[in-house]
Amino acid sequence: MSSTELILVRHGETAWNRARRIQGSIDIPLSPVGEAQALAAARRLAAERIDALWSSDLSRARQTAEPIAQALGLTPIVDARLRERMYGDFEGRDHDTLARDFAEAYARLRSRDPAFALPGGGESLAVFHARSHEVLSDIARRHPGQRVAIVTHGGVLDNAWRIGAGLPLDLPRRVEMLNASLNRIRLEGGRWSIVGWADVAHLDASLDEVDGGPAGRIPPPA
Repeated sequence: MSSTELILVRHGETAWNRARRIQGSIDIPLSPVGEAQALAAARRLAAERIDALWSSDLSRARQTAEPIAQALGLTPIVDARLRERMYGDFEGRDHDTLARDFAEAYARLRSRDPAFALPGGGESLAVFHARSHEVLSDIARRHPGQRVAIVTHGGVLDNAWRIGAGLPLDLPRRVEMLNASLNRIRLEGGRWSIVGWADVAHLDASLDEVDGGPAGRIPPPA
């Protein structure tokens, strides 16, 4: 029975991560810290057998993928389905501003209401999760029995964690989604599982800033 392992790499840090501003679909580049994190992730992955490399098309992901591609001798496959959640009117605003100026909508975001579509053309969690599930399943089907690195965003990581652990969308998050972290899920026999999570052994420090920041941390289910 073939087993496909996906190593999801969250993009390196940006200035907006540091400021707790929601990026969503806005194309924000890496900060100098993020560039250094990308190099560290590349050195870490160079020690592994990686068969293919995929990336979101947003700059912060592509910039993170570039040194990884060089280290692995691979050409990234760029796919817009790996983008962060579309946050509509929330994009470009920090969490304190949202809590003050969009109190009701922000509370629904924080409650993880799967059906709530963010104002201004944003995605609901249900739609975003379906997009993430589709692209991760597609990548796994294209690379049976292989190990694939995927450079993407914190929201996609959150969906991957729920897919791998079989958890519902409205459950509060209890694991970290760290910049430039390595997060591993496996598809085997039609079933997803989590192999490892929030691995930042190659970094000095990393931020968790997804939907307002960490919600505490417990080990993901086996």
